Parts: sequence; C-alpha cells; structure tokens
Amino acid sequence: MARFTPAHRDRIWEWTKSIGLAVLLALGIRTAVVEAFVIPSRSMEPTLQVGDRVLGNKFWFWFADPHRQDIVIFAPPKNAELAADALIKRVIAVEGDVVEVRDGQVWVNGRRVTEPYVKEQPLYFLPPTNVPAGMLFVLGDNRNESYDSHAWGFVPRHNLRAKAFARYWPPTRIGLLN
Repeated sequence: MARFTPAHRDRIWEWTKSIGLAVLLALGIRTAVVEAFVIPSRSMEPTLQVGDRVLGNKFWFWFADPHRQDIVIFAPPKNAELAADALIKRVIAVEGDVVEVRDGQVWVNGRRVTEPYVKEQPLYFLPPTNVPAGMLFVLGDNRNESYDSHAWGFVPRHNLRAKAFARYWPPTRIGLLN
C-alpha cells in the first residue's frame, strides 16, 4: 500500500494551485478580454456566414468609441423584442450623425456611403434620421435579410459587448474582420 509522503502532498498541492490559476485566468480572460461568438443567421453575409465563429474584444470600448464600419456584438435593445442575448451588426452611424436609406443607398451626413461588403442594396426606405446621444445605428451586411436598426431603431452604446475582430472558424476563412 502506497503512502503519501510530504513530497507527494507538495507535488499535489503545486498541481492544484497551477490548475486553479489556469481556470481563474481562463475565466478572467473570457469575462473581460476576449469572447467567442457563433454566427446564427445570414444577416451579415457575405462578411460572416452561418456557423462562422468570431472573436470579440470585450475591452475595446473601454478605451475607444465605436466608429462607423465597426462590426459590433451587442445586447439587442428592448424594442427589438428578440429572444437572442447577442446580435452582431455593422455600425453605420454614431451619435450626432444623420442617416438615411434611399434609392438602394445608405447616406450618412448627406454623403453616400461606399459599402463593398454589402450583399445587395437595401430595398427599403429610411427618411433622414438623427442618431441621438449615446446611441448607434447598425445594419447587417445582408441588408434585405437583416432585422436591424432600420426596423427597430437605435442601439444604446451601453448595450455593446464586444468589437468583433477575427474569424477563427472555419479554417478556410480564418482572418481579421474589416
């Protein structure tokens, strides 16, 4: 019958501390630094496909304001009446901007936005709309199959959870997002 010597106990204690520290670091990183998200819908095609997995930088917006063209992950606003806990869309306009959609084009502050990432031009109309303080206007890249700000309005800035920065799955599409 084997006996635990003080050396065995010390070794077990060191392993326990190392595993515990690794678990705490992993939880801390997921909570405050980077989180993985799975794309559930076609709303961001062609940029993101159903089943793609992306990484979101959770502390980015602690130091920087969201900018037009950022791909953001956020909690849907209450008026969107969605059961989802997170959505991913592209920021089109920030507070103080005037956004409109007409003739299949998005306009911000009176200038047509060049959008090479859009799957197809929007088939809807949005009159000139001021983005209020503390709010964002977001659209999916697949404009005609995206439930987004053109349907339910603005996203409060405090709803932002992360800035999507990289796709890590599938392996054939690994890369940074832009």
